[in-house]
Amino acid sequence: MALRQEMAKSLLKTSSLPGRTKLLHQTGLSLYSTSHGFYEEEVKKKLQQFPGGSIDLQKEDSGIGILTLNNPSKMNAFSGVMMLQLLEKVIELENWTEGKGLIVRGAKNTFSSGSDLNAVKSLGTPEDGMAVCMFMQNTLTRFMRLPLISVALVQGWALGGGAEFTTACDFRLMTPESKIRFVHKEMGIIPSWGGTTRLVDIIGSRQALKVLSGALKLDSKYALHIGMVEEVLQSSDETKSLEEAQEWLKQFIQGPPEVIRALKKSVCSGRELYLEEALQNERDLLGTVWGGPANLEAIAKKGKFNK
Repeated sequence: MALRQEMAKSLLKTSSLPGRTKLLHQTGLSLYSTSHGFYEEEVKKKLQQFPGGSIDLQKEDSGIGILTLNNPSKMNAFSGVMMLQLLEKVIELENWTEGKGLIVRGAKNTFSSGSDLNAVKSLGTPEDGMAVCMFMQNTLTRFMRLPLISVALVQGWALGGGAEFTTACDFRLMTPESKIRFVHKEMGIIPSWGGTTRLVDIIGSRQALKVLSGALKLDSKYALHIGMVEEVLQSSDETKSLEEAQEWLKQFIQGPPEVIRALKKSVCSGRELYLEEALQNERDLLGTVWGGPANLEAIAKKGKFNK
């Protein structure tokens, strides 16, 4: 077993990984840089001019994090400062080695109404729009690649950018009265935080075109029907629905963090990479857990699984 571990480590060191695979292997890498005309520090200075609200993170001993969009006076709309704080929280979660799962929710029983219109009005040029687009695509792509199994808990409304954020999570749960709506067309724009690309992946191109071009109001029943959400929870109460979401998530994060995190990374590879690259990444991830404590413990039990 020790020999196999050494061989795996050697392969990890010597493998020549293509660029896309490296993006998934390493944390802290983003889609856009100065080569794309994206100057992150300049964008941050602009976003800093629009205060209000906060992004709050609570990390539980169970390995579940709770990320709260907290700007209730504006239906948890994203201010510029909240966009900056979201990136900070993503970086913190990238480094949370004990983490296994994450629930994203909004304060005061609603998810998010998207971008704060004060920031939208002030950042009115196409150049500003594309800069914020690249910033949020960077952040939500890093969020999507977190080695945590993530769930959006949709209470109340998820509108515009709020609807887009739900698509960056692995799963979505809704309360009975909640609604998701991509209102971008009615604002004279299209989704710009990566929402269209991810929505197509979730519900397919035909359904995505209907949802976006019709600016459809997705109630919990219709969202469940088209595969937008996994389940409709029993309660609409803020506290009880969070408890339900935690119980739902726990069934997928049982086990050691290193195994759950490797599984999530492997699924990200399968979604984002070409077949050959995905297979190579799966091999490398196996090298991080094969012969590890969980593997050895399972072998010692002679593989007697609970059926």
